[in-house]
Amino acid sequence: MLLLVWILNAVALLVVAYLLPGITVASFGSALIAALVLGLLNAIVKPLLVLLTLPLTVVTLGLFLLVLNALVFWFAGSILKGFQVDGFWWAVIGAIVYSIVSTALSGLLLS
Repeated sequence: MLLLVWILNAVALLVVAYLLPGITVASFGSALIAALVLGLLNAIVKPLLVLLTLPLTVVTLGLFLLVLNALVFWFAGSILKGFQVDGFWWAVIGAIVYSIVSTALSGLLLS
C-alpha cells in the first residue's frame, strides 16, 4: 500500500509539472525520487518548522502553513536535479496543486 501511495505521489508530481510551466520534472524516475524526498521532508522537517513558527501561524489563522508548504516544495526543487521549481510563487501554486492532485489520486485508491 505504501509503495502504491509513493507511485501515486510521483504521478501527482508529473501532473503538476504538466499543468504548471514553472515546475519541471525530468522523468518518472526523477518524480519518484522527488516524491520520496517530499515525503521525507514533510515527515521530518515540516513538523519542526510548524512548531517553530506556531505563533506566526496562529496570528495568520493558519495561512502561514501555505507558506511552509511552499518552502518545503521549493526546497525539494532546489536540492534535486530532475525536479525544478522556478520561484517562490510557482512553489506556492505547485504545492497547492500537488496537494489537490495527490489527495484526489489517494481518494481514488481508497474507494
